[in-house]
Amino acid sequence: MPRFALVAGEASGDALGAGLVAALRERFPDAEFAGVCGPAMRDAGVETWADANELAVMGLAEVLSHLPRLLRLRRELRERILAWKPDVFIGIDAPDFNLGLERWLKRRGVRTVHYVGPSVWAWRESRAQKIGASADRVLCLFPMEPPIYARHGVDAVFVGHPLADAIPLDPDRAAARAALGIAVHDPVLALLPGSRLGEIERMLPVFLESAVGVAAEFPELKVLVPAANAACRTAIERTVAGVPLTLQVLDGDAQRAMIASDVVLLASGTAALEAMLCKRPMVVGHRIAPLTHAIVRKLGLLKSRFVSLPNVLAGEALVPELLQDDCTAPKLRDAVLAWLRDPEAAIALRPRFRALHETLRRDASARAADAVAELLAR
Repeated sequence: MPRFALVAGEASGDALGAGLVAALRERFPDAEFAGVCGPAMRDAGVETWADANELAVMGLAEVLSHLPRLLRLRRELRERILAWKPDVFIGIDAPDFNLGLERWLKRRGVRTVHYVGPSVWAWRESRAQKIGASADRVLCLFPMEPPIYARHGVDAVFVGHPLADAIPLDPDRAAARAALGIAVHDPVLALLPGSRLGEIERMLPVFLESAVGVAAEFPELKVLVPAANAACRTAIERTVAGVPLTLQVLDGDAQRAMIASDVVLLASGTAALEAMLCKRPMVVGHRIAPLTHAIVRKLGLLKSRFVSLPNVLAGEALVPELLQDDCTAPKLRDAVLAWLRDPEAAIALRPRFRALHETLRRDASARAADAVAELLAR
């Protein structure tokens, strides 16, 4: 009866973990699962030692204020995991938290897997060697990652992306609009400022201001704002109150909102990949804390030409990225209007997005489970 200890950070890691646990259970019906997880992993049968939301902290400056709590949690977890004697430990994303935990466990003889290879293509390739010191095997969501790890002697496997498996190659836009009560020809803008409260506070006001500018040219504009959870919904509703837009706040339903939209305005991250898989034109607007941005610039940490995954995967600027000082309401408005004024440009984007979708569509949870099972069999 194998035991798998897992630590997932935030909602995206929880979803990845749930798929992996289900696939592992098919291979090991009597397996036990425990660790840090969210509702999806709990539903998949993972015993919860702490909630994934406790790790949902982003950015260098932001982490500092939470550091004592995070270090205490990691200390408590590593002792509990070691005492539980898992056959494999799987850290899911949250590299700032998980890699140190994995390294400590690996030194004590626990086999370790890191699911979602940290973005060595964007941030200091030399980190790959240090990641190998933490993880016996790295599971990568993107095809450009394993060759980078291989250059540093790290066992890394491309498993594909679960979102690419879950989202149809040809999403049904008419059905999405019907489900949301939106007419076929209404112009629709989806706003996705992020799933963290700090991101919503930082990004939603400027997104809304840009949307008001778009509505001045397209007065029939419908605006959709998906909320990742109840806390996010409260923050969103507080921010949108009194804004002169025809606006609908949704409970989850981010994919449906994207599929129904003409354009998606989003903060960089998994949402950009999701919009690509939904075959929707997008504008990426993002700001990080000024201190974090200053550190990144001073140390030259960002190596990639692009920050949004559609552009990274394509190797070219398929969608506009407006970052930091360029992330202003007028510039965001103009970028959204450029898509709305030129429907042919949006149509031309679809085959590019579909080709990238097919590259990532690999039955990721099954492949990830196979990679873990191989490690267990060694």
